[in-house]
Amino acid sequence: MAGDAKRNGGLFGVGKWFTSTKPVALDSTNPSPPPGVNSSLHSPNPSSHAGYNPYVSHSPEGSFKAGAAPNLSSPGPNNPYLSHSPGGSVRSGRYPDQPYAPPQPVSYIPSAQPGPSNPSPYGPGHSFHQVADPTGPYTTGQPPYPPQDQWSGRITDEPEPDPVPSGNAIQIYSAPPASHSGYLLHGTLEVGIFQAVNLPNMDMFSEKVRQYTSKLKEATGMGAPTTITSDPYTTVVLGDARVARTRVISNNVNPVWKEHFQIPVAHHVRDIVLEVKDQDVMGSQFIGKVSISAGSVLNGGVVDGWFPLLNSQGNPCKAGAQLQFSARYMPVEQNPIYTQGVGIDAHGVPNTYFPLRMGCRLTLYQDAHIYDDTLPSIPLDGGKSFVQARCWEEMCTAINDAKVLVYIAGWSVFDKITLVRDLNRPVVEGGNLTLGELLKKKASQGVRVLLLVWDDKTSHDILFVKTAGVMNTHDEETKKFFKNSGVRCVLAPRYGANKTTWFRQKVVGTLYSHHQKITIVDTVGPSGPRRLTSFIGGLDLTGGRWDTPSHTLFASLQKEHKNDFRNKSWEYKPESGGPREPWHDWHCRIEGHAAYDVLKNFEQRWMKAAKRHDDELIDIDRRDDLLGPSNRAPPSGDRSLFVSDDNDPETWHVQVFRSIDSGSVKGFPTTVDEVQKENLVWGKSVAIDISIQMAYIKAIRSAQHFVYIENQYFLGSSYNWPKYTTAGANHLIPMELTLKICSKIREGKRFAVYVVIPMWPEGIADSAPVQEILYFQSQTMKMMYAKIADTLRETGLISQAKPTDYLNFYCLGNRETLKPDEPAPLNPPEKSTPHGRSQASRRMMIYVHAKGMIVDDELVIMGSANINQRSMDGSRDTEIAMGGYQPQYTWACKRRHPRGQVFGYRMSLWAEHLACLEPVFEQPQSLECVQRINYMADRNWEQYAAPEITDMRGHLIRYPLKVEDDGTVTNLPGFQTFPDVGGKIMGSNQQSIPDDLTA
Repeated sequence: MAGDAKRNGGLFGVGKWFTSTKPVALDSTNPSPPPGVNSSLHSPNPSSHAGYNPYVSHSPEGSFKAGAAPNLSSPGPNNPYLSHSPGGSVRSGRYPDQPYAPPQPVSYIPSAQPGPSNPSPYGPGHSFHQVADPTGPYTTGQPPYPPQDQWSGRITDEPEPDPVPSGNAIQIYSAPPASHSGYLLHGTLEVGIFQAVNLPNMDMFSEKVRQYTSKLKEATGMGAPTTITSDPYTTVVLGDARVARTRVISNNVNPVWKEHFQIPVAHHVRDIVLEVKDQDVMGSQFIGKVSISAGSVLNGGVVDGWFPLLNSQGNPCKAGAQLQFSARYMPVEQNPIYTQGVGIDAHGVPNTYFPLRMGCRLTLYQDAHIYDDTLPSIPLDGGKSFVQARCWEEMCTAINDAKVLVYIAGWSVFDKITLVRDLNRPVVEGGNLTLGELLKKKASQGVRVLLLVWDDKTSHDILFVKTAGVMNTHDEETKKFFKNSGVRCVLAPRYGANKTTWFRQKVVGTLYSHHQKITIVDTVGPSGPRRLTSFIGGLDLTGGRWDTPSHTLFASLQKEHKNDFRNKSWEYKPESGGPREPWHDWHCRIEGHAAYDVLKNFEQRWMKAAKRHDDELIDIDRRDDLLGPSNRAPPSGDRSLFVSDDNDPETWHVQVFRSIDSGSVKGFPTTVDEVQKENLVWGKSVAIDISIQMAYIKAIRSAQHFVYIENQYFLGSSYNWPKYTTAGANHLIPMELTLKICSKIREGKRFAVYVVIPMWPEGIADSAPVQEILYFQSQTMKMMYAKIADTLRETGLISQAKPTDYLNFYCLGNRETLKPDEPAPLNPPEKSTPHGRSQASRRMMIYVHAKGMIVDDELVIMGSANINQRSMDGSRDTEIAMGGYQPQYTWACKRRHPRGQVFGYRMSLWAEHLACLEPVFEQPQSLECVQRINYMADRNWEQYAAPEITDMRGHLIRYPLKVEDDGTVTNLPGFQTFPDVGGKIMGSNQQSIPDDLTA
């Protein structure tokens, strides 16, 4: 199948989640291992747990008190969600009071496996230390497990299964019947993968060669190599989505993993499948699988035991080949962390590399610049107002005022741009310089200036070979400009981690990029030494980014954009005239301890990419003139770095998130145990930070009223698309949004989701990559609307409501009439070309490059991450983002709609997009607001698409697709392709392009 061929090159989506392989303390009887397993693998290990689980009771007496399970304890700090009384924890819910430890396995093959007469290697002394779901804690109080001698080998709806002498342990509690699409698993799937036995040797050819060569080596006295056999690992698969994967154990047909996964799930599936595979240089080979009905883990059901591994024909892959694992599930609605949005307590997203920092300050920017008096001041609570800040002007000032360091990392950095272009503003020192000149000036003053720029492998500047590269990032130009200056500019390729296969390293290095956008400078503090300020978001310091909320097409070509003309929708030449491609983005300024987390990310990347120059990083600990965090500071932050007091109503709590793996940083741990301690993910010998996706999942699951998204891309949850479910875009965000809407419909509550995306991805609209992205995008939309319509039918509301009452997609566009003082282009384009037609119609999309989300007007997430698999995966593009909220402006604190800076930011964005503010905008979850926004967006589309040319005031346009009341998504009548530029609006799948590139 072509789809399978494309999928083989892809990474899994949701799935390299938190694992644990803590040492096992065996009981004094030292029970025998399963047959075929070396007993040395089961020897007692006296070492203690180095990590901890913040969601498990840590009382001295342990936490598990039910059934015949052992009394476990797991050291660690207090958990704010649980009781910490000396007598153990008191909690309510469904789950037993301890991380799930496998009960004594029973025999599937009589006398061949451990059973009641053959004790389990996981005896009473075993303490299986779980790593919690990064999105929240477990609750407890499930009916106690039956005694181990009553675990049944059959699936039953009885509350207690009939005892049998042997079999696999599968216990379910009144599982509902499956729908046509299977069971809905929405919450956290907890899977323990312990070991396998008697696996077949998938490397027989290599072993035969080894045996032959070993005889030669023995004859020459060189010695013989070790036996060559399978290199197994296990994956957890839900439908077409691979959601978890163990590490690879080399040359072992009896592997012991002892790994534990907390997997966020939002899947309709019939079965939970565990596949054992053999790792090879060019990929992997299927060994065998175990399939368990998804219904077996619903309503508190638990699966545990030894299961035969079957081949693709349903037969044993080898006599005696078995897998030992356990599984249980907790639905979203039973997890207290999702009940009230941000909430009162400061927890943020738990179990992430960077914790939530208190005492911060956050400045939110829209676009690179804002002219005076172009956007209204937004009234806020407490008599305050939201006043728009000017991003590039403030960045220019911060760079110019730096005394110690200026660190910049970007997908693209171009030395020839100017940051300040508004001639009506007071003169900014350094504003008359290009970025390159400004950085050279600072370096000449003794400031340490370091640039870390993605090395596009398609660009070259060597002797007579000079190419701009496919992405035109100016990387070679920028490096050449700073050569022999005080500025150190390092080009950083996106390398795959060393421990991945050769093939995987080539895929990563060819398809993916360093996508973070970071500027770090030292600034004046409230008193005493200087401190760091960090800027992150969607704005690269490169060409085409400077823009304002007016998003002009032609009017600024001889002014602000005279030397910065850009439009990638055709092969453009500045002398051919407009329209230019307007650029809309989000960016932010972070002050406080969170700014130092951005620094740590930069340092880790610099030490990986610039090994010869790692001594050029400023050692903050040795500087008396620059504050740094204490090593003993609590997770909430070093109070010496606070820039606002806890009682200050304008204080912020900020948390930094990333998508990045050990191939791009130095300092990530190299073992599974260490990975767990650092709150990272272990994926096939690679440590991965996937906290950006975790932040989105937690925010959406916790949302109570509305979600507003602006993003350059919106595609995902491909495992549930109507077509092409094997695309590999398996992140959960679209499905989480859909299920949130569906849950609110069932509860009879209002909820609204607004999504603003570009009219088409940047590039030529009918090109193969753009068409495939549009196809993936339309599949995502179809999936979401279909499920919402199904829910309206199920609840009997289909005649009273429609999907667009809850979910809507928009884009931005502009149109300008010809002005008397506008010069004619020197070399006009052909009238029949996309450029010529766009010039004649005087219209162009506004390119939405923002990457952020606002939830309930209390939480904002923004950064460099798109809503696609490339950005959310963790092992593809490198990304950075932040989540921030004002603790005194939340629903929990105010007991009403909060009107703090997040509210002001959203209202300011809507003022930009709609050219007005109306009272109904203050309640975005209301049906009245949704209908009003849709009415205005429809009128703007009519103006954009009309034959007559008129100036557009508002820019928000309903995305040019039609959504029927039954959820069907079709083309608008007369618009199967985009105006002027062509290209199918719904896109088309391209078999010639790897999905890893476009998903």
